[in-house]
Amino acid sequence: MLKKSIQILFCFLLLSTFDSVAQKKDQKSKNTPTAPPAADAKKPEAKKEPKPYKKVIDSTAVTQKGLIDVHKVADKYLFEISESLIGKEIMTITRYSKTPAGGGIFGGEEINRQVVRFEKGMNNTILLRSITYVIMTPDEDKPITKSVKNSSADPIIGIYDILAYKKDETGKNNVASVIDMTAAFDSDLQTFSLNSINKQMLSIQAFQKDKSFIQFVKSFPINTEIRTTKTFSTVAPQISRTPTPKIGVDFPAALDAGVVTMELNTSFILLPENPMRKRTFDKRVGYFANGYDVFEEDSQKADTDVFAVRWRLEPKNEEDAQKQKNGELIEPKKPIVYYLDPATPDKWKPFIKQGIDDWQVAFEFAGWKNAIRGEYWPENDPTMSLEDARFSVLRYFAAEIQNAYGPNVHDPRTGEIMESHIGWYHNIMSLLRDWYLIQTAAVDPNARHKKLDDKLMGELIRFVAAHEVGHTLGLRHNMGASNATPVEMLRNPEFQKKNGHTSSIMDYARFNYVAQPEDNVKDLFPRIGDYDKWAIKWGYSYFKDAADEKVEKALLNEMTKDAYKNRRLWFGTETNPYDPRYQTEDLGDNSMKASAYGIKNLKRILPNLTEWSKENGEDYSELEGLYNSLVGQFRRYMGHVTKNVGGVYENPKTYDMAGNAYEVTPSAIQNEAVAFLNEQLFKTPTWLLNQDIISKIKGDVGVDAIKSMQDATLSSLLSNDRLVRLIETSSLNKANYSVDELISDLRRGIFSELKANVAIDIYRRNLQKVFVSRVIDVALADKTAIGNFDGKRISVLDTDIPSIAKGQLVELKAQLKTASALSTDRLTKFHLNDLVARIENAMKPKQ
Repeated sequence: MLKKSIQILFCFLLLSTFDSVAQKKDQKSKNTPTAPPAADAKKPEAKKEPKPYKKVIDSTAVTQKGLIDVHKVADKYLFEISESLIGKEIMTITRYSKTPAGGGIFGGEEINRQVVRFEKGMNNTILLRSITYVIMTPDEDKPITKSVKNSSADPIIGIYDILAYKKDETGKNNVASVIDMTAAFDSDLQTFSLNSINKQMLSIQAFQKDKSFIQFVKSFPINTEIRTTKTFSTVAPQISRTPTPKIGVDFPAALDAGVVTMELNTSFILLPENPMRKRTFDKRVGYFANGYDVFEEDSQKADTDVFAVRWRLEPKNEEDAQKQKNGELIEPKKPIVYYLDPATPDKWKPFIKQGIDDWQVAFEFAGWKNAIRGEYWPENDPTMSLEDARFSVLRYFAAEIQNAYGPNVHDPRTGEIMESHIGWYHNIMSLLRDWYLIQTAAVDPNARHKKLDDKLMGELIRFVAAHEVGHTLGLRHNMGASNATPVEMLRNPEFQKKNGHTSSIMDYARFNYVAQPEDNVKDLFPRIGDYDKWAIKWGYSYFKDAADEKVEKALLNEMTKDAYKNRRLWFGTETNPYDPRYQTEDLGDNSMKASAYGIKNLKRILPNLTEWSKENGEDYSELEGLYNSLVGQFRRYMGHVTKNVGGVYENPKTYDMAGNAYEVTPSAIQNEAVAFLNEQLFKTPTWLLNQDIISKIKGDVGVDAIKSMQDATLSSLLSNDRLVRLIETSSLNKANYSVDELISDLRRGIFSELKANVAIDIYRRNLQKVFVSRVIDVALADKTAIGNFDGKRISVLDTDIPSIAKGQLVELKAQLKTASALSTDRLTKFHLNDLVARIENAMKPKQ
């Protein structure tokens, strides 16, 4: 009501102001004679008409031929837009070429990606539109097309006067229009620069026109490249007690000069005139996907057309297609080639190349040979540019970031991958060394060093390269792949030699931490596995006789149903928060067994960390880092186990497959998970408190560190989301694990001293206080306590959850009173009485 009143008042004031101005204007017009126009007043400048071609593109022009013929005349860049290019869709990709140091951005990284289209405008102009794919229709000649077009107007990002027309040989017909596009690139036009989000993240402010310019423009047969230098002012950092520059916010150069300068490269690449056939996305196979809503004349509702993202592989000719159909491997018309950045250290180049080439075996399952390969970047070849969109490149970044990534650029109409620039940061080697040491040093002596030898590090690099290339082929993470391997098979050297510890290199399975020293397992690395070969077969098989997408979809469905008879070929999404089989960094089909083996190895590794990290003259920061990594690995095991509680299995199923799509994690598995946590975490893991190590390092160690670790797991176990899932799943079947069982099982483990009537040490006292606090939180849930389950928001207050928690507290209070009366240990008695008081205070009715 208040908002409406304000709107009315605003309208009244606006009208009053308008009337007042109008009255004054009217009064003035009556009293003031109209002055004749001044004799020297400027007339509106008449629109310039196109000039003859040779007057514009004169003898001084420097011309580059290609997708767009580009003429440099003085300081202007004139683009010759051929008639054949009008209306065609062009992908523009803008990347950093050079960046200011210290900002967390690097040369080669993508900034913007957009489809644009040149169109004829009115009065001798060319329009440039930005195209967004949201809705489409295949019925171009039907009335619904008009409705779709009316609902999907694309923005105009530039209007350019036609300076000249290029005529054909007869001199009568126009074959191209010449426009000046200098202002599109030496300005801050968002499509070819940083967007507002980029600028906010980097504290970039105003564009500095006088310090920005176009370096060069190069044109190639299917693409045109524009290199620019852009300078921006920056936001001054906030003054604080510790004005330390923040990575990605305060560039050191900006602190020195107040501005930052970067080089950008924009690629114009023509989308295929003959679009690739789309391959309908199937959630049973892990591909990235694109899609849009489709409106058809005969449909009763809009459908969503979702399709897989993949490269186009086709036979060279009909004869080869027939050979492939008959079971013979053939080479594709255009293989997938990844070039190595010449900035890559020479000693790592062969390993990265091998990681790319490792995928050849997978493509053989799809009927191709020599379909993919790594190549070294040719030296001193002026026809090749690292930013050229025709070339896919693994870029090597001199950065402290411990990561690598594998994106791709694809046709938004069909999902066809057109190129990819893999990002590789130098410091990923540090991360690989930590992973490998903490997970395998118990069984591999080569891991027991501060610096790994080049051969071992090379193999680690090869593994990461293969994983990132998998992403650029269209493959998502398959976090369920490792679950297909029985835990005991992870200790079997023959099985590991043949199959590895996970069926997919796209899993985050890292290294085999389950194998024990006595097992003699030598194969500890991930590799291209059974799932990877199947996924490439699904995405890249060529169906010679398939008439259209629907026929292909039917063929692929039969292939997929057959593949799903083998558990190793299943896809386990990286996005499921409920299924304990789909987790990062886990191994085997039972988290409790695998984690128990992992902890055995951590106990072997911990006492040796000082020896394996030492270097004369250095402090203990290396030891501290390794210790933290080891504790992180232990916590990771706790997370793997915890996800089993309240778990729901999601099985990739379709109507024509047997079995249920969703199943509750068996009660026995959930009970086993809680028993594991009681034994390995809630029974104080004093082995982590190695005095020789913690006396040399600072950080999160000691009593509070143990409590923090236990609290994190308890809070997760008793979170609203998990408790709501247990309420929902236990209501389906009394045999399913319940909230009451969970709290009872935790209580028995955490308060085991009560039954034995023994003294309770400081670690357990802390844990018991945390437990009581968390259960009180559950018991006192109010309207703000919401549990999310499968997208539904459920009020905890209106469920049995608070009732169960209160009942548990009442029972616990009685036990505590009895134990306190019997206890002879002073601190134990104080502690038990304190817990009783906490429960009583919490349960008091509010006054």
